Amino acid sequence: MNQIQTKLTQLRLKGMLRTWEALAETRRIQELSFTDGMEMLLQAEDEERRNNRFERLLKNAKFRYQASIEELNYDPSRELDKNLITELATCQFIANGESLVVTGSTGCGKSWLASAFGHQACSHGYSVAYFNTQKFMLRIKMARLDGTILRFFDKIAKTSLFILDDFGLTHLEQQQQFDLMEIIEDRHGKKSTIIASQLPIASWYDIIRDATIADGIIDRLVHTSYRIELKGPSLRGKL
Repeated sequence: MNQIQTKLTQLRLKGMLRTWEALAETRRIQELSFTDGMEMLLQAEDEERRNNRFERLLKNAKFRYQASIEELNYDPSRELDKNLITELATCQFIANGESLVVTGSTGCGKSWLASAFGHQACSHGYSVAYFNTQKFMLRIKMARLDGTILRFFDKIAKTSLFILDDFGLTHLEQQQQFDLMEIIEDRHGKKSTIIASQLPIASWYDIIRDATIADGIIDRLVHTSYRIELKGPSLRGKL
């Protein structure tokens, strides 16, 4: 290993190291100017770091599905607005701190679509936290018991995209309603949230029984968000 390879290894510049070794092995390094060679090495290192960050973000997000926008099923029965999907896929809504509500019947692909948008967000370098609603509420309860609730709420508040899946399967307890309101309030206008629910928004009042809290959540989340209502037959077993 020559001195350059040793230094690149010590500095943990893995992308540059691999490219340097490839250039040296093929003897292309003699053909490149200093500027071209440096540009190639820097580009390789940048790509290496982007890929590593992407993999780390995916791992931390803990998606339910390994889904991607490119694999989205645009069957006419689903009545998907391709222009809206394309717009959301740019992740500009995340940069703007805007939110998305995905509704539809059981098995129509809500969780898959939410995961696909989350995957897209990771590819753009955004941090994502994906939770099933019931497991999320249990996680909050455990955090309150072990004294880490403030740290947990702070982590959620700082996450670029928060995905709450399967919302509305069970009624929320009083404390859970307050907790959800606090989370939505902390993120409103600053960070993006995706809610996936089989219930139409009008039925959320049945889940959030405190009308004042329900009004607050719906006002902050729904009235200023993008909306996708999935239709068509169940896709279970096809995703």
